[in-house]
This record gives sequence, structure tokens and C-alpha cells, in this order.
Amino acid sequence: MHLIPTQDEVVAVLRETGALRDGHYEYPTGMHSNEYLQVPLALRYYQHQRMLSVGLSRLLRANPEIRAGVRDLSIVTPMTGGLPVAYGVCESLRCRQVYWAERDHDDEPLHFRQFLEPEKGEQVVIVDDILRTGQKLAELKQLLESRGAVVVGLAVIIYQPTPKTLNFGSLPLYYLAKLDRASYYPDKAQCEMCKRGEPLKKVWV
Repeated sequence: MHLIPTQDEVVAVLRETGALRDGHYEYPTGMHSNEYLQVPLALRYYQHQRMLSVGLSRLLRANPEIRAGVRDLSIVTPMTGGLPVAYGVCESLRCRQVYWAERDHDDEPLHFRQFLEPEKGEQVVIVDDILRTGQKLAELKQLLESRGAVVVGLAVIIYQPTPKTLNFGSLPLYYLAKLDRASYYPDKAQCEMCKRGEPLKKVWV
């Protein structure tokens, strides 16, 4: 294993743990896909969580600005899926703290818990397990900046951009593996796998 895991090593871990699967899947929205990817299935194993978090922390440490202020740095994640990564990165870098935003209902904006407020001028790296559209990360970035925090980077285990992925401009983006976008079909009438009669598996998320 390399000091920073290679793309092939990251993908091997995802497949070994069942976090990345090829097949014919139907999501709760009715959408069909040829891929299932849930990074938390890999993060449930300490050795994999540690390897991926340490690798990501080494990418961050290579940035002189982040390295210089690491003792005062906060690691923040949107909701709870990225928490294992956030804590692992914080431990490896010896940062100041970890906290997260959440929402009570899907149609409500992200918010911080009571009595938890970023400080003005606080240096923050946003960490998550995966970046696809970037909507949650952009919402968290806006929330942090509205409280006066300064976001100095984004770091994710997997970067899987789509045609709708947001552009974060000059903000540094760090990731361990970049995956091609899976094939998605709005429903079974348009699904190529359905037309071929391939067995279907329904998934929860």
C-alpha cells in the first residue's frame, strides 16, 4: 500500500467491502442504474477507514496554507455520512475540532446544532465521503461563510462528477479516486438493462 493510496487501491477496497457494485439497481426514486456506490460500507472497517482518512490527510498536508494553520483548523462535514472520514482526517492532521451540519427534514436547509457556531475567521476544510453534484457541500460552504468562517479546501474520498456538478472555482479540491459517472435511467421503460432482461435489485439509498 502506498503512503497515499492509488486509485486502483481505493477501488479495490470499495469492491472488497461491497461499497461499489456493478449490476442492475432500482433506487427509491424509481431511477435505474448499473452501479451501486455507498462509501460508508467501506468505512465501517477500521483498517479501511484509517487508510482512506490518512491518505486524504496527506493530500491536505501538502497544501502549505493548510499545513501552516493545521492546529487551528476545523474539519466540518455535511450531515453524518462523512463523519468517519472527518474524524480520521482530524486525528491524522491533529486539527482543532470536528463538527457537522444536519437537517431535520429533507425539505429543510442545513443547520448547526444549538450552541454550535463557527467563529469569525475560523479556517475550515469541508470533508465528505463523496462528491457528485456538490449540492450539499455548496450549501454547507454557504452556511459556514454566512457565519464568518473561511473555507480553505474541500476533501472527499471519491469524486464522481456529473454534468450538473457545481464548480467551486479556485477552492482546492482533494480526492483519492475519481470514478466515471454511472449510467442512470429515469425509469424501467428507458432502462437498457430492463430491455435485456437483467435481474433487478431494489436498494434503499
